Amino acid sequence: MNRLGKFLRDVVREMKRVSWPKRKELTTYTITVLTTVVLMTIFFAAVDLGISSLIRLVLE
Repeated sequence: MNRLGKFLRDVVREMKRVSWPKRKELTTYTITVLTTVVLMTIFFAAVDLGISSLIRLVLE
């Protein structure tokens, strides 16, 4: 139990040292991540469609 208490105190101490992003930074990071995810989704969907079409052409 003593080790758990020390661990939790250490966690609280470290969390106070963390440099949390400001609201504007967080918004910018969120938009960047969402844009990247959407672009990657579109890219992989297009690649998948292209490969599927190519396989259908070869097998017919």
